[in-house]
Amino acid sequence: MGDEEQLEAALRAADVLMRVAARSVMEVEDTVTSPQLRVLVLMARHGPQTPGDVAAELGIHASNATRLSDKLVRAGLVERREHPADRRYVRLTLTRRGRRLVEHVIGHRRQAIADVFAAMPPEEREAATRAFAAFARAASGDADDDGRFTLVPPQPGEPG
Repeated sequence: MGDEEQLEAALRAADVLMRVAARSVMEVEDTVTSPQLRVLVLMARHGPQTPGDVAAELGIHASNATRLSDKLVRAGLVERREHPADRRYVRLTLTRRGRRLVEHVIGHRRQAIADVFAAMPPEEREAATRAFAAFARAASGDADDDGRFTLVPPQPGEPG
C-alpha cells in the first residue's frame, strides 16, 4: 500500500471518528454550546478550574469566560466556589449533573466506536487496534483535551 493510499485510509477513519464526535455534540446541543462542552470536559479530565483557566483553554477574554461560566452555573452544570481566604479567587467545579452530561457524551462516542469494531471480523479488529495504537504513539504529544472531540473519559484517580 502506497503513501497516498495510507493517507486516504487514515482520513476516512478520521472522518468516521469526527462524525461520531459531532453526533454526540448534537445530542446535547439543546443543553450546552460547543464551548461550554469544552469547559465541562476540561473540568471532568483535570478537576476544578478558574475562570482564567477557562479563558486560556478557549483562547477568549476573561470576561467572556466569566459569562460562559455564569451560564454553566445557572444551568446547574457547574458550581462556583470562593476561596475561604480570598473571595476574589473562584474555582469552578462540575456538579453531578455536569459530570453526567460529560459521561453521556463520552459514553455515546465510546459506544459508537465499539459498534464499528463489533461489525469488523476479529482479525481486522485486532489489526485496527494495533494500527490505532501505533498511530497514537507516533503522534505522542499531539493529544487534545478539546471537549468537542475528546473520546477518552477521565481515568480513575484523575481529578474531577
